[in-house]
Amino acid sequence: MDASGWQLFLDSFWPIVWGGVSGTIPLALSSFALGLVIALGVALARLSKNRVLSGAARFYISVIRGTPLLVQLFVIFYGMPAIGIVLDPWPSAIIAFSLNVGGYAAEIIRAAILSVPKGQWEAGYTIGMGQATTLRRIILPQAARVSVPPLSNTFISLVKDTSLASLILVTELFRVSQQIAAFSQEFMLVYLEAALIYWLFCLVLSSGQGMLERRLDRYVAV
Repeated sequence: MDASGWQLFLDSFWPIVWGGVSGTIPLALSSFALGLVIALGVALARLSKNRVLSGAARFYISVIRGTPLLVQLFVIFYGMPAIGIVLDPWPSAIIAFSLNVGGYAAEIIRAAILSVPKGQWEAGYTIGMGQATTLRRIILPQAARVSVPPLSNTFISLVKDTSLASLILVTELFRVSQQIAAFSQEFMLVYLEAALIYWLFCLVLSSGQGMLERRLDRYVAV
């Protein structure tokens, strides 16, 4: 790479990083938080003995897992105006990513709840707790520890998937990279730089995941 290439790399590095800090990370965090709320509700519906609730949850998960995220994003942003619902790019992206996370994380949470021994339910009932209280105070805290690794992986994948939001003009890391590449005409250099920054972000998140898992393992009886 010649001197002009290095200069472009240095000049564009922080603008792209800032695009990630101000756009990608907030978008991923907002979508993941809302997605977890959806996932918990869907997971509990899947475990319900009510066939209507369970069937609706199964259908939702099947649709989310059976269709591409890009199509889901386009349906919300470009398709919903056809029925009179017009959303700006940012809320459209949050809704699409949240629904997608909800579909995948629901199965993770359901499996984590099922991994808790049935004796824990019986213990809660024995000391006078109802089903909802037992779930909230005994089952979910144990299920949360089990679900941390797969949910962390889901979040890291979401950080990378937010690049799709650039297709509906959301200003985030990849959108900034596209603008710089179009202006400089150095597509290979700028896009490799964007890939490097995504990788660095994921390394930091993976490190945080490892620290969280080690901290939670301290509370596991050996």
